Amino acid sequence: MKVLKFGGSSLADAQRYLRVTEISMTTHQTDGAAVVLSAPKGVTNALSLLCEQAAANEDYLPLFAKLDETVTGIAQELKETVEDFAYQDVNDFIQTRLRKLKQQLEGIKLLGCAPDNVIAGILSLGEYISVTLFSAILSAKGVNNLIIDPATYILADGDYLDSIADVPLSKARFSDVQTDGSVFLVMPGFVAANDAGEKVTLGRNGSDYSAAILAACIEASCCEIWTDVDGVYNADPNQVEGAVLLDKLTYQEAMELSYFGAKVLHPKTIGPIAQHHIPCLIRNTLNPAAPGTLISNQASELWTSVKGISQLDNITMFNVAGPGLKGMVGMASRVFEVMSNAHISISLITQSSSEYSISFCIQSKDAARALNLLEDAFALELQNQLLDPIEVRQDLAIVTLVGDGMRHTQGLAARFFSALGQARVNNVAIAQGSSERSISTVIEASGAKKAVRVIHQNFFSNRHTIDVFLVGCGNVGTELLAQIARQQPSLLKRNIQLRVYGIANSRKLLLDGNGIDVANDWKASLAQATESFSIDRLRKFVNDNSLVNPVIVDCTSHAGIASQYVDMMENGFHVVTPNKKANTDSLAYYRKLQKTALRTNRQYLYETTVGAGLPVIDNLQKLFSAGDVLHSFQGILSGSLSYVFGKLEEGMSLSEATLSAKSNGYTEPDPRDDLSGMDVARKLLIMAREADLELELTDIAIESVLPEGFAETCSVDEFMTQLPRLDADFAKRVEQARAEDKVLRYIGSIEGDKCKVTIQAVPLTHPLAAVKDGENALAISSDYYQPIPYVIRGYGAGGTVTAAGVFADVLRTMPWKQMGH
Repeated sequence: MKVLKFGGSSLADAQRYLRVTEISMTTHQTDGAAVVLSAPKGVTNALSLLCEQAAANEDYLPLFAKLDETVTGIAQELKETVEDFAYQDVNDFIQTRLRKLKQQLEGIKLLGCAPDNVIAGILSLGEYISVTLFSAILSAKGVNNLIIDPATYILADGDYLDSIADVPLSKARFSDVQTDGSVFLVMPGFVAANDAGEKVTLGRNGSDYSAAILAACIEASCCEIWTDVDGVYNADPNQVEGAVLLDKLTYQEAMELSYFGAKVLHPKTIGPIAQHHIPCLIRNTLNPAAPGTLISNQASELWTSVKGISQLDNITMFNVAGPGLKGMVGMASRVFEVMSNAHISISLITQSSSEYSISFCIQSKDAARALNLLEDAFALELQNQLLDPIEVRQDLAIVTLVGDGMRHTQGLAARFFSALGQARVNNVAIAQGSSERSISTVIEASGAKKAVRVIHQNFFSNRHTIDVFLVGCGNVGTELLAQIARQQPSLLKRNIQLRVYGIANSRKLLLDGNGIDVANDWKASLAQATESFSIDRLRKFVNDNSLVNPVIVDCTSHAGIASQYVDMMENGFHVVTPNKKANTDSLAYYRKLQKTALRTNRQYLYETTVGAGLPVIDNLQKLFSAGDVLHSFQGILSGSLSYVFGKLEEGMSLSEATLSAKSNGYTEPDPRDDLSGMDVARKLLIMAREADLELELTDIAIESVLPEGFAETCSVDEFMTQLPRLDADFAKRVEQARAEDKVLRYIGSIEGDKCKVTIQAVPLTHPLAAVKDGENALAISSDYYQPIPYVIRGYGAGGTVTAAGVFADVLRTMPWKQMGH
């Protein structure tokens, strides 16, 4: 026979019961079936809460009525759906059990507490109702079936609410059960009885355990666990996008995964089937055609090394340390004897090689009791300072990498811990079994989801994620979002998932945990947003959504945002920016930015601060990293002034050329930033600092296009109306240059440790004379490039070009870029 177990999610309503009937009858016709059922979905939780409410003298009647409605509703619907369904008998059984439950709840209310033996009986009520419903369906369809009461057949020992079955003794009790497949066997899960005949429950996932016990007792050919997922995944699919279904697991791999938090199976379930070599198949009630995951002695041929990642939450770690541990025989056994006697399960153990400390992890619900017991057991040692005060660390999780093939694969531990570093989580403790089948690390619970995602990405996925938060929705920011929208499909084909999770302007912040649809009207959503930008808010959002690779893109020109870059990197964000304010702040702040990026392992990318879309910074950094030394530099660094001075040459006035540049998006939001020469001076300073020149912005000599004090305090619009006052003077300078066969160009230069920005009349034969219409041109003379300089030339103005440069920097934040893969 085959044993089939169906969980609560497979029994949520009458239609689900009929689906379970169809699946199990198909098996019964070919192999003979024994079915183990959980309670209908939500019933066990309701029963547990009813006990709590009664014990606390709260009004439990509304929840009781809802429970009554749930189970009688399923029976009523089956009556209307299934011909010859024995509704009256089923309803009488349900009402009899509910009346008894009400009496028990009244007793609990009077006592003010709920004894465990009473709770065990109450919690198992849902399973008995479930098999009664199911048996009635089978009988209505003419199927000969028998309900097996586990309280009669399965003997268990331990706590009333978390007992362990004695499989050999239980197996002997099944000798009178017909197991030739002629009778359809039905058994409630989760329930057993102790040697006094009292009902006990089998703990979390107890129905799975029941199925494994039944399979062992009747020597089943297979144990099938039917649930609401297609099988066992290599990570929790609810947390990890792209989690992969595993075709096969060995019993040992399944044990490791389930022990360390995989929710599909409980470790107790694996024991009986592994001991009796019964294959276990995990399948989906909602998708019966799916092949599922087979747990047996067979290893997977598809996944030969690492099989999966599991996460065990709600962990507390104890550290017992002190000089009294050194060389003292029996201290470890005393520690663990205290836990064993209290029936407290230990999840992970580490001991220092110096024998100075023992650390172990338990479930947080047992932490307070464990501390009291340890302090009592070691009172003398603590009093005499042979032991330090027992250290307790709360809010932890255990993340484990599992796979039989790990022992034959070199470098797995290094990759595992490298991934944890990439996720910016610290290891509190580390453990690896001698079988080398698993590596576990204890980390802060707040970083567990993120850690699992990053580990999964490193071991199982070729997909790289970039999680973008944009600050600044002007020309460049808006164009960047448009480019992202166009490129997202093609990036996905290259296994790059780039999502925008946040957009902020000077007043509002829009966040969306599913990613913002930047192809549609994000501006309307931003206008309706109620939050404002802050790093703390973004950090909380990243943690809440377990984002792996968060990047803040600053497309403003605000000094206030630039002053927060250090905090951004400290909080785990990469920073990408065309904003020149940060790198041209004080030399001390510039150095702090570079050091912070290095120390936090965050990318700080600012290619577009100098050449917009041209690769200026990247090429400079490569040259200097290779030992090159800058001698001199000369170039046109402003695409906007390249455009303006080109238009002056063509006969436009200064005001007309500036208006045209502003209309085309070539200038900064305030054109004075360009015309003052300050924008070029900032770019020149950035280049100088990249060449290790210790300069401040005030060290750069600037010849402004604007006379000193011209329209400094007025608005941008007012400035544009006053600009024509300068047209006549500039027209004379243009004519004078033309008379000498020269053109005016705005040039930045570095000679030695001196930087200057000037308006120069250059001959038509000069290389920079032909640079106009928004082009940039840079000539770098160095040890490696002389006497002919290294020249970079191309368009350096406009939102499109700048946004493209920012986009390129954003793509450089991918983990494979950082790790050099």
